[in-house]
Amino acid sequence: MLAVVQRVRQAHVEVAGEVVGAIGQGLLVLVCAQPQDTEAQATRLVDKLLKLRIFSDEAGKMNRNVVDVGGGLLIVSQFTLAADVSGGNRPSFSGAAPPAQARALYEQVLACARARHSPVAAGVFGADMQVHSVNDGPVTIPITLA
Repeated sequence: MLAVVQRVRQAHVEVAGEVVGAIGQGLLVLVCAQPQDTEAQATRLVDKLLKLRIFSDEAGKMNRNVVDVGGGLLIVSQFTLAADVSGGNRPSFSGAAPPAQARALYEQVLACARARHSPVAAGVFGADMQVHSVNDGPVTIPITLA
C-alpha cells in the first residue's frame, strides 16, 4: 500500500460541494492500494498511522502520535499515488489495484481505523473530491508498505 500522510491543523473533503468528511488537528491520509496488497497490509497501515510520532511534545520534538494528541484521521482514497511517469509525460496508473480490490482494501483501512480510533472521517471512494487542508509544519510523510 502507498500512503501520503500530512499532519494537519484541519482538513475536510467535499463531493459535489458538500462536506463528506472533516477533522480538526490530526492526519490527512491519502491511500492507494496496489495489486499485490492484502488486508494484512491495510491493518499494518492503520498500525503505522496510529503509532507515527510526528506531533510535537512539550520540548518541541516529534515524539507524540495522533492518539496522544487526540487528533483525527481523514482517510481519502487516491489511486494517483501509483502514477508512473517514467515512460513519458502522461502518467500510467497500471500500478494501482483494480477498482473492486482497491475499494475493498480502502474499506478495510477505514474499518480497522474506526475500530481502533476516533474520530475517523473519510472521502468517497471513486468520487471527484476536493480535499482542503491546513498542513501543520508542514509535515508530509510518504509510506510504502510492501
